[in-house]
Amino acid sequence: MTVAHGRRVRVHLAVTGIVQGVGFRPFVHGLAARLALDGYVGNDASGVVAEVEGAPGAVEAFVAALRANPPPLAVVESVHRAAVAPTGAPGFLIVASGTGAGGPRTMVSADTAPCADCLTELDDPTDRRHRHPFISCTNCGPRFSIVCDVPYDRATTTMAGYALCPECAAEYHDPADRRFHAQPVCCHDCGPTLRLDGAPDDVLPRAAARLRRGEILAVKGLGGYHLAVRADDADAVARLRAAKHREDKPFAVLAADLDAATELVVLDPDVAGALTSRQRPIVLVPRRAGAAVAPAVAPRTAELGVLLPPTPLHRLLAADVGVPLVLTSGNVSDEPIAHRDDDARQRLAPLVDGFLTHDRAIRTRVDDSVVRVARRRLLPVRRARGYAPEPVALGFPVDRPVLACGGEQKVTIALATGRRAFLSAHLGDLENLPTLRAYTDAVTHLGRLFDVVPEVVAHDLHPEYLSTKYARDRDDLEAVGVQHHHAHVAACLAEHGWGPDDPPVLGVAFDGTGWGPDGTIWGGELLLASLRSARRVGHLETVGLPGGAAAVRAPWRMAAAWLGASGSDLAVARRQERWDTVAALARSASTLRTSSAGRLFDAVAAVLGVRETTTYEGQAAVELEQCVDPAERSAYPVGEAIDGVIPVGDLVAAVVADVRAGVGRGRVAARFHHGLADATVRATLDAAAEHGVTTAALSGGVFVNLVLLERVRTGLEAAGLEVLVHERVPCTDGGLSLGQAAVAACVPSPTAPSPTAP
Repeated sequence: MTVAHGRRVRVHLAVTGIVQGVGFRPFVHGLAARLALDGYVGNDASGVVAEVEGAPGAVEAFVAALRANPPPLAVVESVHRAAVAPTGAPGFLIVASGTGAGGPRTMVSADTAPCADCLTELDDPTDRRHRHPFISCTNCGPRFSIVCDVPYDRATTTMAGYALCPECAAEYHDPADRRFHAQPVCCHDCGPTLRLDGAPDDVLPRAAARLRRGEILAVKGLGGYHLAVRADDADAVARLRAAKHREDKPFAVLAADLDAATELVVLDPDVAGALTSRQRPIVLVPRRAGAAVAPAVAPRTAELGVLLPPTPLHRLLAADVGVPLVLTSGNVSDEPIAHRDDDARQRLAPLVDGFLTHDRAIRTRVDDSVVRVARRRLLPVRRARGYAPEPVALGFPVDRPVLACGGEQKVTIALATGRRAFLSAHLGDLENLPTLRAYTDAVTHLGRLFDVVPEVVAHDLHPEYLSTKYARDRDDLEAVGVQHHHAHVAACLAEHGWGPDDPPVLGVAFDGTGWGPDGTIWGGELLLASLRSARRVGHLETVGLPGGAAAVRAPWRMAAAWLGASGSDLAVARRQERWDTVAALARSASTLRTSSAGRLFDAVAAVLGVRETTTYEGQAAVELEQCVDPAERSAYPVGEAIDGVIPVGDLVAAVVADVRAGVGRGRVAARFHHGLADATVRATLDAAAEHGVTTAALSGGVFVNLVLLERVRTGLEAAGLEVLVHERVPCTDGGLSLGQAAVAACVPSPTAPSPTAP
């Protein structure tokens, strides 16, 4: 509705969503100018506010365009309008930001890779920002990593100390300029200073020369430090591995551009689209034969994790070096990425030959995101730079704000309020004091940015997780325990818009470890699940977990356990007397039992000789997937499930038989994958039919495995089930916090029981 005053009307508009730091105010200014409207636009703590006055048709066109044609990085969630009296004041102004009063705060956008316009200027010798390592505009550049508070203005970012030079100030205040009110705007004269080991002269040429010589440099990026070295220099890569204490886990490779990436990996249009997207994630892609990378970059895998430059600095450095670079997180294994200069120098100095840095502070550490591509869609593996902290829309309103604490591995936290869940970036494994400090900082910072004061804290049931202990120590909040695998399935449901009153699904939750309400370790679960509740209706056959946590790091222990349980034997040279001892331990009544799909993969990897001990989480399963012969179509048979228990010991026995018969490793790995997938499909369909369910949800870290995921998904779809898989948050424990938040949000009152109580 509008209020008429002669032939003029005026409306007040409140716009919510990702509308700060993305050029929304200059967009509004330009739109008003084109439609000959008067009024103003400004930021407040809830988003963007505006008033427009003019001809009724022009006002209606203005409101429609706000919703339909926002700037590239903007996400408009709502436009609330109210009629006000026309003032007759001429002109359209961008007014100073206000803090607003009450209501939720606006969303902060994610950090964004340089846009095409900025890259053109970066490469143009005639442009005043030629080779400027901090070039940005309203459509790209740092956001989440530099913002200290909202509203998002220069004064509330780590750019506050850099006064604009006259030329940048003119652009900043010119409504017709692409940098109009672009908060990180700067140039060579007024922006941060680049330095190599403290010296500001000829920084990039000197850094490139040192990298070409095989030196290791710590490079200050967008959300933290990277460690960089030539990817084709075997000695340099080996030095980096030794310094970082990272024996086997693959390194990511930075390619200067798409042409350079094509020389490393096999690209299709969807992978190319992921690589060149504004998020610039690391994309896991099959490597090209003869790719110019040292074997130690990604040992025992047919894939490479490739990314294109996420910042102008990385773009310049990669081009100047002229060869692909290893680009890995600036940390010692198991510690959070370094992002503060003093901490980086203390922790990284023993690892590197020099520091390529600058003096713009990083407020929030943000690691690189990692994705795979399947069926033309992204499958998140790690959600961080480019994606966090943009919210996941929920299919229902949250009555009481929730803090969800995640698990122990690949931890994220989530804050749910209104109809949104805000997830932190990937924080790492919550097993040491530095990560705990990063974790508690993320809780505080996200809460302040989005003005969320939680009333409920959701946590995993495992009593020894630091995240659980943190939650239980929050005496100011009502605690809700959420079973691990229910949280996995709930995360998948939540990102697909499921609400508390939607019908249950058949959740297939396959991972390595999750605390079960029956006192065993779960990890191969079929759950009849909704956001309100979950009931176990099937699972993989259980086996003893010999040595507890030691078995996670030693797949040979799981092989011994399964061989002993299935009555199989494996007379090969690598088998030692200790296998018999551990097999006996696994059969002991005092040994904890597990249904873990991840531990089953470990066992098969060890039997095949792929991996007997691991140096990083999930290594045996990753390397087993890489062994799969894509030409092999057959599957090992698995007996019918009895009382919901899938007898996967049949798979181990079949693997042993083929190994004895001399069948090639690739064929055995393929038959195992196919057999497990087919048994899962059959058990899921049986359970779905029994309980009248028409939808399945696949979650848990094992479903990072594309061979298993695609065969299970295809089999279920062929039988008529709708299948939900993760597309917004990882299927790994990185998505647990979203599921915990969604489940806890469905608890109606402080007196309600836990929705996942056994």
